[in-house]
Amino acid sequence: MADWNPGSMPEGEEENDLVELIDENGEHTVFEHLATLEYEGESYLALCDPEADEDDLEVFILKIDQDEDGNDVYNVPEDDVADAVFAKLVEMTDDLGNE
Repeated sequence: MADWNPGSMPEGEEENDLVELIDENGEHTVFEHLATLEYEGESYLALCDPEADEDDLEVFILKIDQDEDGNDVYNVPEDDVADAVFAKLVEMTDDLGNE
């Protein structure tokens, strides 16, 4: 399971829904924040590569946890949970398209 910690973004980048996460190896990765969702009482992030085109879009699901200091950390959930959260995201976006 990978732990991700929040990074920092340059001034003004938050407006674009971009987040930078730092993995357990200290590698920085920038994602586009698609949504924060609740599933079975837990919170999850839906993220994607901001450089990917619509045809190659890959969505990453991360569970929001807290470390011993109360700071947010993001973990990769089990496949079945990630699939359920993704299905909820699809349902949510379908609902928005029908309004």
